[in-house]
Amino acid sequence: MISRRRFVQAGALATLGAGSLARSETEASCPPPSPSIAALASMKDQAVPITKEERAGRQEKARRRMRDQGMHALLLMEGSSLEYFTGIRWWGGERLFVVVFPVSGDPICICPAFEEGRAREQMAKSPVADRADVRTWKEDDNPYELLGRALKDHGLSAGAVGMEETIRYVFSSGIAKASPHLQVVSATPVTAGCRMIKSDHEVALMRLASKVTLAAYEATYRALKDGMTREQVSDLVDAAYDTLGFPGEVDVSTREYTSFPHGSRAPQIIREGTIILLDDGCKVEGYTSDITRTFVLGKATDKMKKVFDIVHRAQSEALKTARPGVECQAVDAAVRKVIVDAGYGPDYKFFTHRVGHGMGMDGHEWPYLVRGNSLKLAANMTFSDEPGIYIPGEFGIRLEDDMRITENGAELFTPQSPSLEEPFGRA
Repeated sequence: MISRRRFVQAGALATLGAGSLARSETEASCPPPSPSIAALASMKDQAVPITKEERAGRQEKARRRMRDQGMHALLLMEGSSLEYFTGIRWWGGERLFVVVFPVSGDPICICPAFEEGRAREQMAKSPVADRADVRTWKEDDNPYELLGRALKDHGLSAGAVGMEETIRYVFSSGIAKASPHLQVVSATPVTAGCRMIKSDHEVALMRLASKVTLAAYEATYRALKDGMTREQVSDLVDAAYDTLGFPGEVDVSTREYTSFPHGSRAPQIIREGTIILLDDGCKVEGYTSDITRTFVLGKATDKMKKVFDIVHRAQSEALKTARPGVECQAVDAAVRKVIVDAGYGPDYKFFTHRVGHGMGMDGHEWPYLVRGNSLKLAANMTFSDEPGIYIPGEFGIRLEDDMRITENGAELFTPQSPSLEEPFGRA
């Protein structure tokens, strides 16, 4: 799946046409082997997969929440919530594939007939394998009517059915039309309610993902040279992730383009003395990291150092403020005050986004550290901690590490960056 940052940059070469600049960037995008990347070792053996028993426990937790919400069933389609509860990793395009969990009783699976083999192969590793009522539809069948009949057979022709928030309108509309007596409600209190509190196992996978990303960034940093293109730097990060054993990606920005929080399509060359920003992460057994490092090759200007120090203090303030019982919005407010009091205000003028987002199987998920969110933090919630200052036409600096709420406070999964000129400390 393409990330939001890759989407921003995807049209870069296309917008340049067939000119020499596009050709030169493409031809220059294969960096030479780097000793710092060659020195990395795979961390693959450190990742322990989520078990079938853990997923069964998640399903029971979901059913308890469904009862609390007066919900009769939970409907899941392709995406991270389906994988979270079942272990099924599905891609289905425009064809209806759905798993329904009644508040009591056996699950229902509606599947394209030609995909049944793939579905049963994945379900074999899922706690639904032995109990699911699997019904298939051929290309000229109406899958929504098939789902309606299955729901009726399970006593669910009426009542509240929770619809997962990422389900596309074409599917939700088809289901609602075929089963007009159903009350379609948001499943977010169930799905996010379960997913926002991480188990110790999930925390361990996220901690490993952060460790992997930081190792990839450091190896890349030590391989950087003046004159490299953004694509060459991205290739270095890709090579580092390949060596470490996990899929990942990166957004690379430099110079004035670092003032765009999610990057720019413009061609960019790495130069000494200018700001360089690496942002994004990897996945370990389905769990994400999201880390940003901002630095210079060579010497930073006094203004760059001043802004870095403000952002560093702001990131530390989030860590200091976050603890169980504190409202999500209070963390954002504390961080924003540090930045505004240092002269980079008012309000969202230079710190243009929230201080953090929830993380887990998705890079961005519930809950969010943002003004207006009065939800109280709880132990084992996980977030990005990513304040930034963005000065249009000059540069931007963001520091981002991933943060877990502990019983008495909060912790980062990775050490904070110490400086612009030594972003990973001395080798």
